Amino acid sequence: MRSLAIMGGTFDPIHYGHLVAAEQARHSFQCEKVLFVPAKSPPHKDNSRISPVEHRLAMTRLAVDTNRYFEVSTLEIERPGPSYAIDTVKEVKKIYNPEKLYFITGADAVLEIISWKNVEELLSACYFVAATRPGYDISNLRQKLNVLPAEYLKKIIPTYIPALAISSTDIRKRVRAGESIKYLLPEPVERYIKNHRLYL
Repeated sequence: MRSLAIMGGTFDPIHYGHLVAAEQARHSFQCEKVLFVPAKSPPHKDNSRISPVEHRLAMTRLAVDTNRYFEVSTLEIERPGPSYAIDTVKEVKKIYNPEKLYFITGADAVLEIISWKNVEELLSACYFVAATRPGYDISNLRQKLNVLPAEYLKKIIPTYIPALAISSTDIRKRVRAGESIKYLLPEPVERYIKNHRLYL
């Protein structure tokens, strides 16, 4: 495979911001496929506050169903222990052997990258697409990451995504407050949240 992208996240719930970021990265970097990889046990989050993985997996599958370039992977769900990006990247490279590999995540997550497991090995293995909202100060990102060697900084590509004003945190708050979440995420995901009474 020539070019492949990984979209990592908890997807609690998945929303249009995730989908727009994945599609823009797919188009910009001519990726043949985007793998959505729901994290089973994110090392940087309080796992007791995350929805059960079966719900997050089901919502992700519903959300990507209409895009033939999108696929859901259960690599992190099937793997025991914390969901480290480096382990996922290694597995994806072994399975697909892409010439170029991109890891799509939010700019906020990229700011924490220096605390990620085996960060230099990770940045050697793939490019990072740092999805940012329009108006986001890229210089802030560069400044905080300048502790990394220059060759690794070049592997981090900031990309502006218009729909990133949408957030999973805001969607969960809206559900709890009884507010509308329509048009923030795909309708099948909205129905799933309602039917399973998630976030109440």
